This record gives sequence, structure tokens and C-alpha cells, in this order.
Amino acid sequence: MTAHGGLDFQAELVRILPNLRAFARSLSGNPDRADDLVQEAVTKAWRHRDSFIAGTNLKAWLFTILRNVYLSELRKRKREVEDKDGSMAERLSVNGEQSGHMDMMDFMAALRELPTDQREALLLVGAEGYAYEEAALMCGCAVGTIKSRVSRARSRLAELLGVDSVADFGDASASSMGTRIETSSDSF
Repeated sequence: MTAHGGLDFQAELVRILPNLRAFARSLSGNPDRADDLVQEAVTKAWRHRDSFIAGTNLKAWLFTILRNVYLSELRKRKREVEDKDGSMAERLSVNGEQSGHMDMMDFMAALRELPTDQREALLLVGAEGYAYEEAALMCGCAVGTIKSRVSRARSRLAELLGVDSVADFGDASASSMGTRIETSSDSF
């Protein structure tokens, strides 16, 4: 038998397969489960055949691998929750993000449609979180002018995006994710 996975190793492995199946069945009590255990054990043994020392007991080495695979799976199962009717999985599911990406692209296109002064006011107040007074100082205009620009920008965006109410925004959790709009002049 060679130590590096030659024909002797392969032939000996095939010869021991019935013994591995019998051992796996005694551990699991299920023929299908036993076949899965044997397959996993043989795969691991083949992958690590270089670590097998020629002249030692291959059968004992394979049985140890199979037993370790079985015990590892038992430990994993302790942490698993049975969900026969799918109710747990249903509560864990989330909506895909594809539509969110497309919504953001639509939003950015609509934002570019706004006049520069409205877009600037909306981004300062809505995206950057500045107070109306601070935005007015930055833009060099009256607070009322900033409020008017923000209001007109919001109305125009809603019109461009076809938004009639808050319900048109879909899942409320999506708005709580804190998406931030980049305000660099390069994006417009």
C-alpha cells in the first residue's frame, strides 16, 4: 500500500467500503443516512490520503474519520431547529434587493431632473441633515427660500417617481436601512 494515494490505497479503500457501510448503519440507524456518512468519510479520506502512513491500519483510520463525521453532524444538529411546516423559514425570509437598486437608479435619475437650486436645497436638508437655517447660510438666501425650494423639490420628485403616498415606498424596513445619497457634484 502506498502512502500517497496510489492504486493500493484505492483498492484497499474499495475493499473496506462494506465495513464502513455497516459501521455507518450501526451509528445512524438509517441506510440512506449511512450512505451519506460513508460518502463524506471516503471523500475526506481521499482528500487527505497523503497524511495516511503506509503500513498502519487503514481500516481503523477510515473508521475514525467516519465516526468524526458522524459526531460533527450530531453537534450541528443540536443547533438546528426543526421546521416541518416552514413557519420559521417564512419569518426569516427577506425581500430581494434587486428592486431597491432599480428604485435608487430611478431616484437618482429623477434627482438629476430637478433644477440645481432645488436639488442643492433638498440634498442639504434631506440627505445631509442640515437645519433650514444652516442650509440658507450655505446657499446665501433666506430660510423661507430654502423651505420653498425643498418643498418644490419634494413635490417634483414625487411627481417624477409617480409617488402618491408613503405606501408607494413598499416595505417600511427598507427605509430604515439608512441609505445615504452621495452629494458630490460628480454624480449629477
